[in-house]
Amino acid sequence: MLKEILKDTEEHMQKSVDAFIRDLAGMRAGRAHPALLEKVPVEYYGAVTPLQHLATISAPEPRVLVVQPFDKSASGSIEKAIMKADLGVSVRVDGALLRVSVPALTEERRRDLVKQLKRQLEEAKVAVRNVRRDGLDGLKRAQKDGDLTEDEERRGQTDIQRLTDQYIKELDRVAETREKDIMTP
Repeated sequence: MLKEILKDTEEHMQKSVDAFIRDLAGMRAGRAHPALLEKVPVEYYGAVTPLQHLATISAPEPRVLVVQPFDKSASGSIEKAIMKADLGVSVRVDGALLRVSVPALTEERRRDLVKQLKRQLEEAKVAVRNVRRDGLDGLKRAQKDGDLTEDEERRGQTDIQRLTDQYIKELDRVAETREKDIMTP
């Protein structure tokens, strides 16, 4: 029972870290990255659809993204959606392709992005701590039901705290790397 609770807790903590990493991929830094546009909502035939479902997005150059719609008639809708998303990019229609220029970030914008990064980091840490709380509650229930001894519960609490510390450090490491990436011109 203890191993199951620990395994479940660790899986949920890893999912929290993975979600944080995915969120950061969509955050704009100095270079153009396809994840910047993937989640942009596009009005397409009356339905709001993520851009990644309507086009391929590539980064042939460090400051340019190329969007190639699957349906050429969607180009206008995609262009409007990218402009509406207010990402600080410029869009140029080039035949069937859309070229999205990602300008260099100003120092002020970099600081704003770092603040946003810190907020997302804190939210991810809260998610990991919530998983810890759920794991500890599971230990208490199991001990109360007689599935665990008091010693096993204490050992489980120690192991869950160790996992929490490990995943918090992982979040800090990922955020620190991303912050360096954002602050590098």
